[in-house]
Amino acid sequence: MPRTRVHNMLISLDGYAAGEQVTFDAPIGGADRLFDWFDGRAIHGVDQADDPITLDRALTSMWGQGIGAEIMGRRKFGPQTGDWPDDGWRGWWGEEPPFHTPVFVMSHHPQATMEFSDGTSFHFVDGTPQEVLDLAQRAAGDLDVRIGGGPSTLRQFLQADLVDFMHLAIVPITLGRGVRLWEGLRGIEGRFTVETVVSPSGLTHQFWNKNN
Repeated sequence: MPRTRVHNMLISLDGYAAGEQVTFDAPIGGADRLFDWFDGRAIHGVDQADDPITLDRALTSMWGQGIGAEIMGRRKFGPQTGDWPDDGWRGWWGEEPPFHTPVFVMSHHPQATMEFSDGTSFHFVDGTPQEVLDLAQRAAGDLDVRIGGGPSTLRQFLQADLVDFMHLAIVPITLGRGVRLWEGLRGIEGRFTVETVVSPSGLTHQFWNKNN
């Protein structure tokens, strides 16, 4: 049965998973230190690795396996707020987005679908988490749907009890400010079986599997 999955969600020791304000100059919103620990090449899979395959790279490369669609929040797509401007923006990734699937961007403001030659398409949708997940599941067919973030978007799906699996990477830093993942989710760990492995790099990988 297809699942709803989360991969490579980076979180600081004090619970922050993103910065406070995303801009063109600060796409991580001030939480850049989280991503100092992330090898972005891992999303292309260990089969394309020229360097030695580390534990971190092996775990993070599961990102794309068996995924047929992604859901993301508007801030992951771009820094704009309100009505979409006519500025030609096609996402942080330019003409080479790494998704290769339909991507559903949650937004209260309509925007035309964007399609790319690698199979990626961005669909801008307004709805509840369940409604958006239904759209993504239809697009994914027999494959899984990935909740791509950011933390505010993931929190909505956790609150609605719509997440089957999460891979979280706890980064050994404190940020002191930003967007917390766990806000309003007290006791949510009771819904999951949580397994943990610590990497030599200092990252703590947690795997949350929803209880039956």
